[in-house]
Amino acid sequence: MYITVAVATLILAATLVLSHRGGRARTNSAPRVLEVVATMETEPVQTGGDSADDATLWVNPSDAEFSLIIGTNKKRGLAVYDLSGKEIQFLADGQMNNVDHRDDFPLDGKKVALVTASNRSNDSIAIYRIDAQTRRLQNVAADVIKTSDAYGACMYRSSKSGKFYYIGTSKQGVVEQYELFDAGQGSVDAKRVRQIKVGTQLEGCVADDELGYLYVGEEDVGIWKYQAEPDANSERTKVDGVGPAGNLVADVEGLTIAYGKDGKGFLIASSQGNNTYAVYRREDNNAYVKSFRIVAGDKIDGVTQTDGIHVTTAAVGALFPKGVFIAQDGSDDKGKQNFKLVPWQSIIGD
Repeated sequence: MYITVAVATLILAATLVLSHRGGRARTNSAPRVLEVVATMETEPVQTGGDSADDATLWVNPSDAEFSLIIGTNKKRGLAVYDLSGKEIQFLADGQMNNVDHRDDFPLDGKKVALVTASNRSNDSIAIYRIDAQTRRLQNVAADVIKTSDAYGACMYRSSKSGKFYYIGTSKQGVVEQYELFDAGQGSVDAKRVRQIKVGTQLEGCVADDELGYLYVGEEDVGIWKYQAEPDANSERTKVDGVGPAGNLVADVEGLTIAYGKDGKGFLIASSQGNNTYAVYRREDNNAYVKSFRIVAGDKIDGVTQTDGIHVTTAAVGALFPKGVFIAQDGSDDKGKQNFKLVPWQSIIGD
């Protein structure tokens, strides 16, 4: 009996070591969720209840310390923050739900940073340019550019053609893709070039400009991967699903991409139902890597019920030398929602 117990103890110890080191032997326990803390947060939005939703971050090419966080208030408009989290501009232009941006859009003979947002007040595409000198957004939409049902949104810049696109998702399960173009006199217009029927309610989406993929979150189902070019067919693959067989808990919300070298990097999804974020490889078949959550730190509360997310791997000021992850917080401790910022290296390692 003594030999049997000793042998069993050795086997168990070896199993735990292999599991810890990534060997083949595994325990039946659920994988540990990495816990990180935010080191900065924006000022709360101006309205109460469910107001904040999505954000993007423009990296100032002249001085990253003067970069901008652009967040949606889906009751009133767009808020622009500096890197200290202070609101420096607010555009009360409608019920903005999702926001995204791309650099180097050709407009009026110049290359500008273009910001687009889904405006649910009138089912339209809101379009702005960033004035790099004043760090203010300027409306450049040629007119009211109507969509069928404004809800989620993202942008895509084709490495194949160089063209820019706005991609909208809807509660009806449909994706619409619009080509953005210079309409003259410093304005931008759009035309619909593609429609995809995905399934049930959608919101989050993100496009991989370099690899040419579009990822769409079907809230109660999972993440779908499509070709992003407007002339592509509707064939798709499922990256991950909701439920016991997947790593997501409904709703599947925001999606974002961390660009790495040589086509590598990570796809990240907001798993709203369990207040975590699922991380996948950007390359090949988007293998699942891990999940993390944002917990309370010394001065900043934790994050729950996240809708939109955004990440950049660019150096952004002293606090974020290797990039930053931004998450909407559904319940800030100050009473109104806001956005939390986490150093990218604390999520993915040095």
